[in-house]
Amino acid sequence: MLTSLVLLSLQNSSKQRQVRKKTVSFSSMPSDRKMNSTAACMAFMLEGCEMKKVRSNSRMYNRYFLLDPDLRWLRWEPSKKDSEKAKLEIKSIKEVRLGKKTPVLRSNGLSDQFPDECAFSIIYGDNYESLDLVASTADVVSTWVMGLRYLVSYGRHTVGVVEPSQSSVRTSWIGSVFELADIERQGHIDLFRATQIIKGLNPGMRESRIELKFKELQKAKDCYGEGIDLDTFVEVYCELCTRAEIFFLLVQFSSNKEYLDSKDLMLFVEVEQGVEGETEEMCREIVHKYEPSAEGRDRGYLSIDGFTHYLLSSECHIFDPQHKRVCQDMTQPLSHYYINSSHNASLLEDHYWGSSDISSYVRALRMGCRSLEVVVWDGPDCEPVVYVGSSVASQLAFSKVLDVINQYAFESSEYPLILCLVTHCSVPQQRVMAQHMKKILGDKLHTEPPSLDEHYLPSPEKLKGKILLKGKRLPPDTQDSEGEVTDEEEGLEMSRRMVSMDEKDQLNGIGYKRLRLCKELSDLVTLCKSVQFRDFESSKREQKYWEICSYNEVDANRFANEFPEDFVCYNKRFLSRVFPTPMRIDASNMNPQDFWKCGCQIVAMNYQTPGLMMDLNLGWFRQNGNCGYVLRPAIMREEVSYFSANARDSLPGVSAQLLHIKVISGQNLPKPRGSAAKGDVVEPYIYVEIHGIPADCAEQRTKTVSQNGDNPIFDESFEFQINLPELAVLRFVVLDDDYIGDEFIGQYTIPFECLQPGYRHVPLQSLTGEFLPNTTLFVHVAITNRRGGGKAHKRGLSVRKGRKAREYTSTKTTGIKVVDELFRASTQPLREATDLRENVQNAMVSFKELCGLTPAANMKQCILTVSSWLLNSERSLRVTVDLSEAYPTMEAQGPVPELLRKVLTAYDTMIQTSRTLIESADSVYCKLTQAQRAGLDFHEDLHRIGAKEGLKGRKLQKAMESYAWNITVLKGQADLLKHAKGEAVDTLRQIQCAAHSCGLAKNGASTSPASPLLPPHPRPHGPLHTIPETEPPDTEPSTPH
Repeated sequence: MLTSLVLLSLQNSSKQRQVRKKTVSFSSMPSDRKMNSTAACMAFMLEGCEMKKVRSNSRMYNRYFLLDPDLRWLRWEPSKKDSEKAKLEIKSIKEVRLGKKTPVLRSNGLSDQFPDECAFSIIYGDNYESLDLVASTADVVSTWVMGLRYLVSYGRHTVGVVEPSQSSVRTSWIGSVFELADIERQGHIDLFRATQIIKGLNPGMRESRIELKFKELQKAKDCYGEGIDLDTFVEVYCELCTRAEIFFLLVQFSSNKEYLDSKDLMLFVEVEQGVEGETEEMCREIVHKYEPSAEGRDRGYLSIDGFTHYLLSSECHIFDPQHKRVCQDMTQPLSHYYINSSHNASLLEDHYWGSSDISSYVRALRMGCRSLEVVVWDGPDCEPVVYVGSSVASQLAFSKVLDVINQYAFESSEYPLILCLVTHCSVPQQRVMAQHMKKILGDKLHTEPPSLDEHYLPSPEKLKGKILLKGKRLPPDTQDSEGEVTDEEEGLEMSRRMVSMDEKDQLNGIGYKRLRLCKELSDLVTLCKSVQFRDFESSKREQKYWEICSYNEVDANRFANEFPEDFVCYNKRFLSRVFPTPMRIDASNMNPQDFWKCGCQIVAMNYQTPGLMMDLNLGWFRQNGNCGYVLRPAIMREEVSYFSANARDSLPGVSAQLLHIKVISGQNLPKPRGSAAKGDVVEPYIYVEIHGIPADCAEQRTKTVSQNGDNPIFDESFEFQINLPELAVLRFVVLDDDYIGDEFIGQYTIPFECLQPGYRHVPLQSLTGEFLPNTTLFVHVAITNRRGGGKAHKRGLSVRKGRKAREYTSTKTTGIKVVDELFRASTQPLREATDLRENVQNAMVSFKELCGLTPAANMKQCILTVSSWLLNSERSLRVTVDLSEAYPTMEAQGPVPELLRKVLTAYDTMIQTSRTLIESADSVYCKLTQAQRAGLDFHEDLHRIGAKEGLKGRKLQKAMESYAWNITVLKGQADLLKHAKGEAVDTLRQIQCAAHSCGLAKNGASTSPASPLLPPHPRPHGPLHTIPETEPPDTEPSTPH
């Protein structure tokens, strides 16, 4: 089938070339042309197109490129050279690189002139020269790369090797589906049945689109209105159900360019998807699970349809499945967690018109909410009722609300539920409230008084299955059955402000009314006693760990902006609850990130109001099994650490990450609900947003794809620097481009820590949070380290940005002599730690770039690339990886080309720097941790020592901040070094696995590929030499013109 199509293309392209005029217009691929097979790529290449040829002097020339009819030569015109010199023999091609992956395309003069998706390079000849090209669109690039890669594998065979009558696994399967539908054996089926079959095989596809394609094809064959025969059915299926971007991916990894066998699939899963420990048997299970054809399953082949099903499955979801269950340490104090919280949970709509409904509590609890607000008023017949604002008409009996809470409290999460009681009841009805809670909630109600010997709240683990009451409490020495307390009603604006010590005594609760509180209700409040916030200094001295303050969002925002460091420190020990300003009568939501960055644990959200803010909240709490608790970043929990909520740069001791997102395509994007403009036409574009600390917040958008919601191709890459990964959230938003106003199609929000690398599908959700059926985005995700650190299996990669002088993290002067002397002694180990990490980083980047890969590539991809060079070489080159030693060496037998020699040298440098890191890291790590422990010895007496040396006021406060900064730097740099060592070990393991997979392992190697041997004792080493952050040597010899 492939050959017949190619032969037909030869005839058509030959005729076209006879009448084609030479032009240098920079045209793109026709929009109606779909590259869903290798034959279609060949046909396009035979016709040819204009592209820009890039010279080593950074100049670009328009040339017309086309494939010779014999499929043996690539030619270009016009050229100053005669036509016999302006050509390249297919069999001389070693590799086809996608993107800017040669020194010429990476040069500063060109890198910003065209997107990465529009560039590719052809590496050819024994000296590995490069022909660098830039096309008008990513589609044109994909077509050329796909076609050339096919020819590199099969170009030496004649076109007639494959018989035209030979059918593929795919067409045989489609034919069998057709035969099953043709019950009467008439050789055709009706249009309705044909449409339903294809719809059943591709549930997201519109029936109207399938019918239209059948009718178009029948009309072209002059058989309009007749039954659908086998050829028509196969053609329509292949046209509609082949996603070109997935076919292109299959061609890259397939050893025969038509399907993936178990070895091909194993390489894809390991190298691209980052899955460790995959075996051929596991890959055969994937084939058996997702391949639709019986023949393919029997032979262990994954066709384009099976590959598409696999990529759409939950196994290739962008969300890391380990985060679907509780995966964080739940034994930390309660104040160290973010807690999923609801504001006015009983409301269905806004505060003014909204009615109360018992189902709202059920919905919130099922969505993982762990903090509910219950506003209680006096009701008839001495029965308290629940309602909010003016929704008196829809009152809920307090006892009924408790029944629902008791039933659903721990259905979605076993961790503690906090009930925030806002009591407006008289004392008699308060007693009724207390009786109801004891009777209905029973043992679930936490009644054990706080321990005076503790300094922090109990952990969620310890409080499993318990309901905590947040509310006012009478003084412990109260003997009467009732007493007076201040009522911090959240319906009123907080009027208290940060004031001087002289004014504090005068305020005496201004802005709050007084209310009577019965002791029976008061005694039920244990670990969440509501108190008024005065100021951070007073709280540090006087507040008990079981006391909690509530803040109007206006006040909380002011504290976050004016006292960011103090707010973070305060929240290390105490719980803070932030609630929306009463000005939000429409029940709109505040941005929870504004308060999470300050460490505020309970940010109350209006669950009934969908939109961006609720997307962030629900997406954020998915990362720990949706249990309602998320552990805060370590830098915000440690007793002595420095963190500013308004940080606009990298943080001391936190490894910045680079997130590389390529938005490839969309699938079955629906028309926005309620939209009447443009009929059924959808013109989508995508925003990729990062939400987190101010330094991380960013957004970028794709182009608009005209009139295509079925399978729009975007093919655009974006890069984001994430300075605090633990607090970052990624959000995809799909909009319909409309001249009246862009309309919402769908979105998906995911915490940065939950991203899976590789080719992933992103499920889209509606405005109200429901998943849209069969509606997805197809993306590629890579996460790399800017300066080392991170999880090895996801972030065991290093990358550099630009050519800058090496930056060393240093300590700050406190002004306290004895403390400064201690920190000054840590300068050298801090520099050593940085050199150890960045030497490896720079060596790895140089090796990757010489292999023609981006810094985002992993080591398996590098070894696979070297293997493919050797496989496609005309010379008898032999390179092996010796795994008999702890540090695998790459050796060449006989003469090798200059580029390969440089690759071997870069590999050796990378191994040597990795060895130095692995063998030196422990001693440097010990020096840093010892300095940190010695510094912490001053913590308790630092204030007194500073005052003794004459520091006071702002200078003393500055000394305390510098001290915290230094402790954070020492711990952070020690942790980064420890992680870098782990990554270096992981790199050696990747090399071993890849060498075995690619057949480069030296015969007789006995080391297991799963665990590289490391020397038991560190070897002596000389002084550390800095590896300069420069581009690798120019490896691009002259190219033909």
